[in-house]
Amino acid sequence: MAPTTAIPSGASAAVLKPSEPMPDFAVSVEGPNFEEEISLQKLLESYKRIGFQANSLGKAIEIVNKMRKWRLSDEPVAEDESEEYLSQEVRENTKCNVFLGYTSNLISSGLREIILYLVKHKHVSAIVTTAGGIEEDFIKCLGKTYLADFNLDGADLRRRGMNRIGNLIVPNDNYCKFEDWLTPILDAMLAEQKETGQVWTPSSFIRRLGKEINHEESVYYWAYKNDIPVFCPALTDGSLGDMIYFHSFKNPGLVVDIVQDIRNLNELSRKSKKAGMIILGGGVCKHQIANAMLIRNGADYSVYINTGQEFDGSDSGARPDEAVSWGKIRAGSESVKVFADATLVFPLLVAATFAQPGPRA
Repeated sequence: MAPTTAIPSGASAAVLKPSEPMPDFAVSVEGPNFEEEISLQKLLESYKRIGFQANSLGKAIEIVNKMRKWRLSDEPVAEDESEEYLSQEVRENTKCNVFLGYTSNLISSGLREIILYLVKHKHVSAIVTTAGGIEEDFIKCLGKTYLADFNLDGADLRRRGMNRIGNLIVPNDNYCKFEDWLTPILDAMLAEQKETGQVWTPSSFIRRLGKEINHEESVYYWAYKNDIPVFCPALTDGSLGDMIYFHSFKNPGLVVDIVQDIRNLNELSRKSKKAGMIILGGGVCKHQIANAMLIRNGADYSVYINTGQEFDGSDSGARPDEAVSWGKIRAGSESVKVFADATLVFPLLVAATFAQPGPRA
């Protein structure tokens, strides 16, 4: 039998299937050209065309720059606009409120200095974090956190009085210093509460600590100086909770009211003419901001940076589109999730946005 020379038609049709023409708006994949001199800014601009998570970071940079640029004067005057927003000058000075959320480990890391920069220069309007995200900032003013290794033996570290946060080490003496610093402040706050009858909220509690630390290396010192509210719904979930627990035996009666703070956060969201979320990590800080956005029918700009996956149904791993279904991100608004460790990509995001000259958020 003579060998056949014809390509089987079914195989040919399967492999050589013709494509539809690409639309005019399609963008081709292209990486940076290191044959040319390239600045950091130009390198980051190239991320938009690399693909995968580089492309997501490029989109995050674009969204954050839109948050920074937006002014109410960009929008037509609404028929039902309140009188205070009719002035052109007021409209030109009404900006997008940027809500920044982050988990405690990021304050333990070197991202603390980047967050401090944002707060010091008034790039954010409000912060939501966890108890560790508060206390670790003050503890760093009292003692150093050190680089270490993920593989250190836990039992040996415990014997030596060393606390591991990933590949970082915090000597337990730092927490002892924290108690020595915090206890007299708690005494004074309780005395003021008894004298005035006014209880504390987590945000007023944090503001007071920012004032007391009086240290320019503290994020919350600058939040106090610049009148930027810091919300912490889980204030007792950490060393702060330990110290409040001990204090309740020594000098009982201190009250911290979370109800007033949820009103303050939700009202700040509701009254925002434009609102953007930048959320590093998941858990309380992510959902508390997103839930506040529900009060205004969703955020206008949203950037998530975390490594969480959605297959387990966790809010931490949820993509922005899930928040759209709840009304926490507006349908049709601009949003992105960057699947990455925030310590890798947030410095790049800030370098390409808030660190550049231009309008401040």
